[in-house]
Amino acid sequence: MLKKKIAFIGPGVMAEAMIAGLLRKKLADARNIIVSGPRGARGEELQKKYGMKFTMDNSTASHEADVVVLSVKPQRLTEVMKGLKGVRSDALVLSIIAGATIKKISTGLKHKAVVRSMPNTPGQIGEGITVWTASKEVTEEQQEMTRAILGALGEEVFVEDESYLDMATALSGSGPSYVFLFTEALIDAGVHMGFPRRIAEQLVLQTIKGSASYYQGAARHPATLRNQVTSPGGTSAEALYYLEKAGFRTAISRAVWAAYQRSLELGKEKPGHIDTDEEK
Repeated sequence: MLKKKIAFIGPGVMAEAMIAGLLRKKLADARNIIVSGPRGARGEELQKKYGMKFTMDNSTASHEADVVVLSVKPQRLTEVMKGLKGVRSDALVLSIIAGATIKKISTGLKHKAVVRSMPNTPGQIGEGITVWTASKEVTEEQQEMTRAILGALGEEVFVEDESYLDMATALSGSGPSYVFLFTEALIDAGVHMGFPRRIAEQLVLQTIKGSASYYQGAARHPATLRNQVTSPGGTSAEALYYLEKAGFRTAISRAVWAAYQRSLELGKEKPGHIDTDEEK
């Protein structure tokens, strides 16, 4: 991997997370990484921070690359592919773009070796999880490169069925936003009761971290763990009653389904449509 040349088309948050992870794990040489994007200021920021190269020309970035990472907004993909010329026939194209199918990318670039992936925000600190799949033209060596690159963000899961990628977009890709909203709601509830915000934040954060770690180590169904802390007639039972009455489970299920439908729509989106989803 240290000898491989990697081009990032799009200097967004997840592209930076991948660069940082690759350098942190010594899986890539900064001199072999190049990023392209429309904003020179962003390029200078990345150059100063990581020592890689930057260009405002996508074709210049990609023409010598062993791996071309597509990390632009879904709505810009069609336009970017039109201007992306010179990708080597033996290069691997790795996409982290929500909703963009392998067929769409392969057709747009006239390139066969394509990996489609969906990382998530915790990848910025090496604690993310990425679901990915590959076209049949992706070689074993390229699959190993993919595992190394995506592994720099945290865990990676390969799936053979591409339809799982839209599901992963809704569940793990958008998942952190659900967790952050739940966290915010708990903190606000603590403040409403009378806690200073800093104490409410500390209590909620450690509760979430500890509960996740306990669940991971317990290897038991979450319902079993929930029952352990729900005494008959107790405070947890009272709180859970109101959550169920308010349709908590249904709201979560419908929210994830809505995100899934949106992911499918993004794959068919017209270039002129503007979306406000988080930067990939």
